[in-house]
Amino acid sequence: MKYLNSRRSLALLLAAVMLVLLPAYTASASKTMPSFSLPDVVTGDTVDSKAFDGKTLLVTFFATWCPPCMQEIPDLISLQTEYAKKGFSVVALSVDQGGVGVVKKLVEKRSINYPVLLANGSTARDFGGVVGIPTSFLINSKGLVVKKYPGYVPHMILENDIKRIMN
Repeated sequence: MKYLNSRRSLALLLAAVMLVLLPAYTASASKTMPSFSLPDVVTGDTVDSKAFDGKTLLVTFFATWCPPCMQEIPDLISLQTEYAKKGFSVVALSVDQGGVGVVKKLVEKRSINYPVLLANGSTARDFGGVVGIPTSFLINSKGLVVKKYPGYVPHMILENDIKRIMN
């Protein structure tokens, strides 16, 4: 029980720190989301970024071996469930080097309900450089990057930011 309380305390502390620090990571609203055409890890179909035109997106770079990336999956599933009918989608871009198989297993095991694509080297560069994972980008319905989140971001912050730009 003591362990659970310390985890909750740590999560609350991280949330408070992120509320203070996140404004420093806000991306310029004038940067357009880069276009991409990447394979879906489950179907193998090529997914073009144009398929998301007009939607609010949370594009997140992740890897299956990254503990904070795995920690955020339940929050991303929840956001997808809650806001998909309102024109929102999470789009996960895997930077795993081991190929599609390991990522596909994760998607199936965790019942991920949002598109998971296999990123290539130029995708991370096109987004302005992803130096660590997870790194996420909030994109408004006009296709503009409005926020960059380096590292794990608590659900509450993501949800508030998504609500703010969807209204």
